[in-house]
Amino acid sequence: MLNLDDIPRLRKQLGLTQAELSKLSGVSQSLIAKLEAGKLEPSYTKVKAIIDTLQKLQRRTSKRAGEIATHEVRTIQASSTVQEAAEIMHKRAISQLPVFESGNLAGSISEKTVLRLLSESKSPADAFRKQIREVMDEPFPTVSEETPVELLYQLLDFYDVVLVKKRDKMNGIVTKMDLLKLG
Repeated sequence: MLNLDDIPRLRKQLGLTQAELSKLSGVSQSLIAKLEAGKLEPSYTKVKAIIDTLQKLQRRTSKRAGEIATHEVRTIQASSTVQEAAEIMHKRAISQLPVFESGNLAGSISEKTVLRLLSESKSPADAFRKQIREVMDEPFPTVSEETPVELLYQLLDFYDVVLVKKRDKMNGIVTKMDLLKLG
């Protein structure tokens, strides 16, 4: 949720003048200038009109998940072994893999999962022989390719990866590193 202090920053980020924002929001330019200078406590309806306008423009100009996703997604089958997953992650320099079973997303496996398994196991050989279905974690969250990047920031606060779908087909993967590249 935006607050009054966010208005000038977001307006400038969108490349709008106070006059342009005034025209688009239906709020006078002088009110916007006074609001940004902190010389006025505007009514709720005026602030709502300004913020709604800025958010609508931000959604239009925002990048979408499908634009920033890595479209070559490495996956692994639930019947594969932890050894196979570790080899793919090492070879491809990736930290996690979506896990599929019978053509459906079934879970995930990450370096963290493999390391935890190795530390809890009696021998590395035993750990590496296990099937992924025995040790996999929950599936990564999935979003539409039209999802705004701003939502991805929030999701990636809680998850290492977000999968991107186009209709019912996985179309890409977004990691924290993909968002850092936008900077």
